[in-house]
Amino acid sequence: MRVYFGPIFLSLSITILITGIFFTYSAEAETEENRKEIYEQLNLFGEVFDRVRSTHVEAARSKDLIRAAIDGMLSSLDPHSGYLPPESFEDMQVDTKGAFGGLGIEVTQEDGFVKVVSPMDGTPAFEAGVEAGDFITHVDSEPTLGLTLGEAVDKMRGPVGSEITLTIVRIGEKDPFDVVIVRDVIRLTAAKVRSEGNVIIIRVTTFNEQTTPNIENGIKSQIDQLDGIDNVLGFIVDLRNNPGGLLSEAISVTDMFLEKGEIVSTRGRKIDEGERYNASEGDLAEGKPIVLIINGGSASASEIVAGALQDHNRAIVTGTKSFGKGSVQSILPIGKEGAIRLTTARYYTPSGRSIQSLGVAPDIVVEQRPRISKEELSEAQKNRKRVAESDLRGALSNDSLSDDEKEQLELERESQEKSAAIKLEDYQISVALDLIKGLSIYDRQKLN
Repeated sequence: MRVYFGPIFLSLSITILITGIFFTYSAEAETEENRKEIYEQLNLFGEVFDRVRSTHVEAARSKDLIRAAIDGMLSSLDPHSGYLPPESFEDMQVDTKGAFGGLGIEVTQEDGFVKVVSPMDGTPAFEAGVEAGDFITHVDSEPTLGLTLGEAVDKMRGPVGSEITLTIVRIGEKDPFDVVIVRDVIRLTAAKVRSEGNVIIIRVTTFNEQTTPNIENGIKSQIDQLDGIDNVLGFIVDLRNNPGGLLSEAISVTDMFLEKGEIVSTRGRKIDEGERYNASEGDLAEGKPIVLIINGGSASASEIVAGALQDHNRAIVTGTKSFGKGSVQSILPIGKEGAIRLTTARYYTPSGRSIQSLGVAPDIVVEQRPRISKEELSEAQKNRKRVAESDLRGALSNDSLSDDEKEQLELERESQEKSAAIKLEDYQISVALDLIKGLSIYDRQKLN
C-alpha cells in the first residue's frame, strides 16, 4: 500500500484525561456548546472502553482496543485515511524509496471490500494477471469483508517465497476465481526510458524519490543516442497502472515538460491552507509532441501529471479514464506510536477542475486489447507475414532507385514491421506511436 504526501499541519490542542486515557482535540473555533458535546462523547467512549475491557468474554489488551478505535475513526472518514502502527509506518517510508516486500498491488477499500487500484509492472501480482478494478474477496480462503484495509493488507504480507491465494471478483466475469501468487521482494524502478525508432517512450510506474532522476537521466541518454533533439519525433509518457506516490515528484515530472503556468493547486478545509504550484522555465522535450497514456489504474499523482499537461494543451491524453483520486493525504507522526494518514486537501488541475471520483477523461479513448501469450503472439506474427513480389525466385529488380534509396525503403519497411508487431503486444502504445508520427508530419507541413 502506498501513501501520498502533502503538507503537514499541526494546531493548538487540549488534552483531557478520562478513565486513564488521554484524548486530544483542536481548540480552534470551538463554541461552549461544541466543547460540551465533545466532553460528553469522550465520556461515552471512556465508559464503553471500560465496559469492554472489564466484561468482554475474552480479555483484550488496552493497546489493541485503542488502536482499533483510532483506525475505525479514521477509516470512517474516507477510503484513504487510516492509522499506521509503527511497523506499517516504517514499511511506508521504505516504500517511497523504491523497495519493499509483498505482491506488488496498490489497494483501497470500497463498500467494505478490498479493491485493486493497480498492479505494478513486473511484480508477482502483475505477472499473475491481477487487474485494476479487481475486488479481493478472500485471502487464503478467509473473507476480507469486515476487515479494515490495514488488516487486509497485513493478511497479504508474508515471507518472501511463500504462496498466497487471492479470490477475485472481476466486472465482466460471471464467477469469482482464485489467483495464486508467490510473494517476492518488490524492487521498483520508478521510471524507464527507451526509444522506438525516433520516439522516446517514458514508462513511469510510481512517483517516489527515484522518479525525477530516472526520467531526466533517461531522456538525456536517449537524446544522445538519437544524435540530438532534432532527430526526436516526440515523446510518449506511459502512466498506465501507476497508482501515484509523492506529490512533489508529480509536480517535478510535470514541470519537465512545461515552460510556465500552474501545475496543480490544493485546497484544504480552511481558505489559508491552500497551495499553488507553478512550472519553472525549461522543457526537456523542447516543444516536441507528447502523447500521454492513462487507464483505470492511473491514480493520484498520475492524474496530476495527466490533468496538468492536458489543461495546458501540452500533451494528447489517450487510453481510458483514470481512477479518480483527487485528494491529498498528510502523514502525521504520533511519537513512537506510528502515524496517522489523513486526507487534508483536494487537488485541482490548472483549469480548476477536481478529478475526485471523476478521473481524467482521455482526449482519444483507446481500449487495451487483452494480453496474449508468447505462443499466441508468435503465431500471430507468422500469420501476418505475406509473400511479396520481391520474395519470388527470379523477380526483376527495381532499377529506378539508387542504393541509398533502396536502403532507406528497407529501413522504413523494417520500422513498419516493428510497428505492426507492437500492435499485437501493446495496442495502446502502438496508437500513441502512430499519433506522434502523425503530429510530426503535421508540424513539418506547417513549417513548409
